[in-house]
Amino acid sequence: MFQLLMMAEPTSQAQEVITCDLCVKPTQQFCNSCQLSLCVDCVSKHVDKLKYQPHDIVHFKDRKVAFPECEFHSNQRCEAHCQQCDVPVCLKCMRGPHNGHKIEDIPEIFSDKKKELEKETKEIESTIIPQYKKKNEEIESKISITMAKFDELKKEEEMHRKFWHQEVDTIFNKFGSLLKSMKENILAALNSHQSKIKNQIPDMTQTVQQNKEILKSNRVSAVTNYKSKLEEYKSMPTDIDVKLPSLKSNTVQGRELSLELEEYKASLTQTTLSSLAEEVSYLSLQKLLEQAKSITTIPTGVNPLYHVACVGVDEAWVSGKDKTIRRVDIHRSVRDTVTTTCKTWPNDITVTRQGELVYSDVPNSTVNIVRHGRTETLITTPQGWHPDRLCCTKSGDILVSMFTTDDSQYKIVRYQGHTEKQEIERDEDGEPIYKRGKYPLYVVENNNGDIVASDNNAKAVVVVDKSGRVRFRYDGTPARRKKSFYPRHIVTDSMSQIIVADINNDCLHILDQNGQFLRCVDNCGLDKPVGLSVDSEGRLWVGLFQSGEVKVIQYMK
Repeated sequence: MFQLLMMAEPTSQAQEVITCDLCVKPTQQFCNSCQLSLCVDCVSKHVDKLKYQPHDIVHFKDRKVAFPECEFHSNQRCEAHCQQCDVPVCLKCMRGPHNGHKIEDIPEIFSDKKKELEKETKEIESTIIPQYKKKNEEIESKISITMAKFDELKKEEEMHRKFWHQEVDTIFNKFGSLLKSMKENILAALNSHQSKIKNQIPDMTQTVQQNKEILKSNRVSAVTNYKSKLEEYKSMPTDIDVKLPSLKSNTVQGRELSLELEEYKASLTQTTLSSLAEEVSYLSLQKLLEQAKSITTIPTGVNPLYHVACVGVDEAWVSGKDKTIRRVDIHRSVRDTVTTTCKTWPNDITVTRQGELVYSDVPNSTVNIVRHGRTETLITTPQGWHPDRLCCTKSGDILVSMFTTDDSQYKIVRYQGHTEKQEIERDEDGEPIYKRGKYPLYVVENNNGDIVASDNNAKAVVVVDKSGRVRFRYDGTPARRKKSFYPRHIVTDSMSQIIVADINNDCLHILDQNGQFLRCVDNCGLDKPVGLSVDSEGRLWVGLFQSGEVKVIQYMK
């Protein structure tokens, strides 16, 4: 609601010429309805353009300026603006809650803000938007070059394949997978950067349009209430440096074949197939940081906290000692909750490649999946066995660690849907691979097909190959910690590194895919680390048992 106030002509010997709002001629008329100054020629234009709304055209000296009505005092006009509180105020406001505050007349605010708005709108439209458009085109070119380069590399890889023996096809499959991973990582970074640039353009264009509408309407409240976005738009996201890989090869007929992709190298010599496998070295495109960095700490409200399972980039499911599983984001917001069908609480949680939540229920001997907000039973374990820890594999299978009611036996079972495909329980000599005891057996699949287990009863990490043959065991000795190794949650990353939480020493052990100890992460305040998960940007999410917090950690560069 607005009230009109008659404004007297300012008296001055050198009075400033006020021009028409639609052209540059001196103003003579004024539209009280639209708050526009008009010359004689523009009156009819203005009325014709907005002919469906009423117009109160008067001589300029008889004009009326609209003041907003006070929200707190009825029948009072806000003829001033409180600079301290940034709100319009009436006389009663100035005598009351705004007493002593710095006050400025609304006409002055209106005039200053209007000039600022005009200047800002012009800068966004004429300077910043063209800069964003140009940057968008540059990124588009980078994407095109990147895709062409990877297409060329793929063709080159296939050309060299014919010089290699059929038994080493697995090596080329690894290189193909690596190329794909590199391509996805670089394109993802470029697309993400482009999206940040591109998505700002419509918002800025909309801001320009809204600003123009505000300027056109001359509504006092709209101008005085305008909040500037100029600094936000000026801060263009920093460019990312893209380094494209190259493929090198060397062929010495009958002696050696080699292929290199950046730091990755595979070679074939006159040796046995098992020795050949040892010659293939996969060094990470990313390297471990000398010191891991804690990016943020997320309070989940779950105490104690047991499990963490990342969903995409900035979100993760978390669960503890109740029936509810919560999805939190990196900004500390709870995005969703699922009330499980468990009699007690979920023993583990994981996420499928399609982003569906899966959890185990020990008392009911079931593994359940949440689809479209509804819970379905996916797996029912055999009589006498209970499902415990879970892992959704890249192929779509589910690995389930199981134990008997009396804790006398442990095994890992691979399921494809409802169907059991593989059972890992005993070694070649018929001895149990996993030690009996009261602690759970954590499980995860590595990129090379290995099945990695954290066997806390044996105080060791146990790794078997895809056929179930034991490859190696890691007992924590190389890390040289003060207390005994106490492995719990375990995860692998895109570089096939194995990361295990050592709850006894408040740290994480990082191993390569062959069990070689690389380093410990012990500098990020990891008090009783439990749940582990890696998001799609390669950041590590670590749950803290007692505090119920989740630490997001950058450990590679």
